[in-house]
Amino acid sequence: MRKLTVAAFMSLDGVMQAPGGPEEDTSDGFLYGGWIVPYADNVSGQDIQDLFAKPFELLLGRRTYDIFAAYWPYREADSNSHAIADLFNSVPKHVATHHPDSLDWHNSHALQGNLVDAIRALKHERGADLLTQGSGDLVRQLLAAGLVDELRLMIFPVVLGRGKRLFDDTAQALAFTLAHSVSTPGGVLIARYVSQGEVRTGTFE
Repeated sequence: MRKLTVAAFMSLDGVMQAPGGPEEDTSDGFLYGGWIVPYADNVSGQDIQDLFAKPFELLLGRRTYDIFAAYWPYREADSNSHAIADLFNSVPKHVATHHPDSLDWHNSHALQGNLVDAIRALKHERGADLLTQGSGDLVRQLLAAGLVDELRLMIFPVVLGRGKRLFDDTAQALAFTLAHSVSTPGGVLIARYVSQGEVRTGTFE
């Protein structure tokens, strides 16, 4: 069975909305779009390159798909993002959408039927591991169904106060093991957590 990894940019208070730019997602009056930009550096850039170094297929919610589809197909001539553009444009993209006929980005496929069942079946298919970026609504459904095998988080030293959050009260209780961590000069904590099953509890003597 192939692994499902969720990669996310997250504030200290768990917000993941519109990390990359002011117009990315202004829903509910969100004012801080682009909050990760001041913290970009070589350390975080290298981690992103490492994330994409192994074969993967993208698993995306519709809003994130539309953002990516409006950006990556047009970045091939930009040397700074050429490698990622080539990857994103070529890999299979599995999309949670009610409008499958409008998926016109190369190699895009709509998930059919019940979303959780479709993703569970996708994990059992042969192929590269699945990678989800952004896609907050989708990620929360994945967490509620216990389908996430690994979390790749960049935790930024900001408190945003409001906005769409990575975790909510529907997440299934799971224990994770910290497999790797590093901090950037700007104070961003980069952490990779691997699912370890049920949460254990105890008491202090």
